[in-house]
Amino acid sequence: MEANPENPHLRSPPSPAAAGNLGPRRLLDRSQFIRIILQALHSLGYSKAAAALESESGVALDSPEFTSLLFHSLSGHWIDCINSIDSIPDLTSESKSSAAFLVWKQHFMELLASEDGLVAAKDVLRSCISPLDVERGAVHRLSRVMISPEGVVLGEERVRGRIGMLLDLLRLMPDWVRMPSGRLEHLVETAVMKQLDSCAYHNTPEEVTLFEDHACSLDRIPSKCVQTLYAHKNEVWFVQFSNAGEYLASSSKDCTAIIWEVKEDDTLSLKHTLEGHLKPVSFLAWSPDDTMLLTCGNAEVLKLWDATTGICKLTMNNQVNRVISSCAWFPDSKKIVCGSYEPDNRVHTCDIEGNEIDVWEGERMPKVSDLAVTPDGNSLISICSNREIWIRDFRKGTEKVIPEEYSITSLSLSRDGKFMIVNLNSEEIHLWSVYGTSNTPNRYRGHKQGKYVIRSCFGGSDCLFLASGSEDSKF
Repeated sequence: MEANPENPHLRSPPSPAAAGNLGPRRLLDRSQFIRIILQALHSLGYSKAAAALESESGVALDSPEFTSLLFHSLSGHWIDCINSIDSIPDLTSESKSSAAFLVWKQHFMELLASEDGLVAAKDVLRSCISPLDVERGAVHRLSRVMISPEGVVLGEERVRGRIGMLLDLLRLMPDWVRMPSGRLEHLVETAVMKQLDSCAYHNTPEEVTLFEDHACSLDRIPSKCVQTLYAHKNEVWFVQFSNAGEYLASSSKDCTAIIWEVKEDDTLSLKHTLEGHLKPVSFLAWSPDDTMLLTCGNAEVLKLWDATTGICKLTMNNQVNRVISSCAWFPDSKKIVCGSYEPDNRVHTCDIEGNEIDVWEGERMPKVSDLAVTPDGNSLISICSNREIWIRDFRKGTEKVIPEEYSITSLSLSRDGKFMIVNLNSEEIHLWSVYGTSNTPNRYRGHKQGKYVIRSCFGGSDCLFLASGSEDSKF
């Protein structure tokens, strides 16, 4: 590309071949499009290809404004640098003043470093810096530098100072002056995310191809029964996959829990039958590392099982006849929290040896029927018999209470801990933001719930779906 004869540091204007817009709707500026490709080629290491594209298209990666600013900044052409800044359109007067301050400040510091530059530095401070519309404290600090010359630019620091000044100047410039890094990647990722967000049935963890528009078909949603598991001898009350998806645990009215193993062909086979409860098993919870399983007997005790061997490692609270209704793990797999309601309402934490750590109890403590700990371990969420959701922040020692309209039967937390769903006996599922401020949940209807406890859960690769059981034999 030929240089501009009036200024050898400015590129010639784009060739006619670069004029016009691209795309089916003619929305893409051809010159900008080529500049983005040039940047991508350089970032990928294809400098020769980028140079060939520049030469053939007549479009330079860097705008003439940036080229001028770069040359004058690093050369110490201060007045030319100011003129380059003033020539940039779309730059506010405030930004121009801030940019001019950066330029004159660098000049001022370099003058102080020279042997006979004190007088000239005073002149720059008085005639160039003081009139600028900038924060006066910055000007006063420069005045003090003349008395106690800390930060004065010397030797190689001069080059580093000019580079730093240029970087600070670019932060004040419009993006078209110096394109943000990784622009092509940003545009492509934004387009891909837009397609994913608009995909009604998106349910795949697989990488998205760039060679076609993304759209998942309805068959991505599980809708066919592929296997029926027979082993329990009575109603199944609770099921939960392990965190890594390698096992499924189920609990039953027959007083047992079963661990099923997921095979390579995605079929399940019985691994362990967990026996020892004297009453129906109403609740279970996998440890975050999937090595242990907690089970709660209905109005009975809590048991801790080794998921690998199927052996009961601990039975909790059988000495004091305390009725544990629900339990949850902390993210380190070393501590659990339990909710109980007999002989009194309480929530307590303990280690996996059964040693009690903290207790919340008292007259104002309602009966807790379900609870969960956020993945970061910072918050405990409980659903209570008085139609309330309690969120306890362990770090702040605060509690947030969300009132509900009807009795709450179950709780489920999203994988990232940002959202929760609760089932109500009004045949509604409510979706709440755990840390949000909205007083209105998203509501979902369609399932039937009257006599039994119906549970719901998040599903899909990014927890984009809700799944719910129903008393009409549907889900």
